[in-house]
Amino acid sequence: MTSARRILVLGGGFAGLWSALAAARTREALGAQQIEIVLLNDTPWHSIRVRNYEADLSQTRVALDEVLMPVGVRRLEGKVTGIDVATKTVTYEARGSQTLGYDRLVFALGSQLSRPNLPGLAEHGFDVDTYGAAMRLNEHITGLGSRAASTVLVVGGGLTGIEAAAEMPGKLRAAGVTAPRVVLADHAPRIGSDMGEGAVPVIEEALAALGVERRGGVSVASVDAAGATLASGERIEAETVVWCAGMRAHPLTAALPVARDRLGRLPVDSFLKIEGLAAEFAAGDVASFLIDGTHSCVMSCQHGRPMGRFAGHNAVCDLLGQPMLPLRIDWYTTILDLGPWGALYTEGWNRKVVSQGQTAKRTKETINRERIYPPRTGGRQAILDAAAPTVQTPPVRYE
Repeated sequence: MTSARRILVLGGGFAGLWSALAAARTREALGAQQIEIVLLNDTPWHSIRVRNYEADLSQTRVALDEVLMPVGVRRLEGKVTGIDVATKTVTYEARGSQTLGYDRLVFALGSQLSRPNLPGLAEHGFDVDTYGAAMRLNEHITGLGSRAASTVLVVGGGLTGIEAAAEMPGKLRAAGVTAPRVVLADHAPRIGSDMGEGAVPVIEEALAALGVERRGGVSVASVDAAGATLASGERIEAETVVWCAGMRAHPLTAALPVARDRLGRLPVDSFLKIEGLAAEFAAGDVASFLIDGTHSCVMSCQHGRPMGRFAGHNAVCDLLGQPMLPLRIDWYTTILDLGPWGALYTEGWNRKVVSQGQTAKRTKETINRERIYPPRTGGRQAILDAAAPTVQTPPVRYE
């Protein structure tokens, strides 16, 4: 280990990137240039993952170096393979196994799509979990070529599945399919039921207008090259099966000696420090705490970004023996993209519908194309300012 003390951030997603930037901001504010900040990620990109359902992914990645280098954060590229809190070391794969020590760690490796061990799913299924997977799906759709009809089965009626299904008729038509068929299936009786009773009729109206068929109360038993077989024995013939059913925290959360919740997340306190550990923080989809004192944080960039800012800031303060800042967010919104039909905007944990259609779409596009991006001008001060450990106000609601 070098003589300089090191803060190591694992992951370059929403929580990881903002952790590193916030640490850089606090390092400067406290005049602690002897602290080295390192971000370790398996690609050179910050992926705007929540846009992976879209047809055009050209603007959904930001080069990490463009944001990290101006503020003096060192980037390492490699796949994290192990964590040892006793020795404060991380192992990663980068042209062979490497080891890196830390004085404070921010674990922000995010979440992964839940992939059950269904026959044929790994060989024949598609998803939008990563940029690479989303590109593979889009290239497959484009490769269908001009044909009279083609069916896409989307499995999973949560937010990701709904957004993927809502975009799919347009993708198929753009590929030359004159009669596209899109089926959205879920084990719940009604598609979108997790969004609340008030939201379900809006979702159903939008999907009907887009020509997306809804199949609630079904489970997939197997997938093959020609479609899927349901648990009931029914067949849905489809050239494309897109799996969007559930998320879990990164499996390396199991390397840390603490109990995890049902999603595999690590328990943290309001300072984002992992409960029971001395030098380790966690942020984003791998972490869980009552973000407003009552409700657990959710796997979303809405919570991942502020969790990252506070974790990075607090890692520096903890290392220097300075007071840390607790995170609390007393508002919650959900903005669901519904393709050409528009979007759905809800407020509160009871998800009260406050905007829909093209009005809500304006909010969704502001979030997806502006609000969740880091400053891209390369300006050092703008990047540091954006990393302040504060909670943004709710997204704008257009009238």
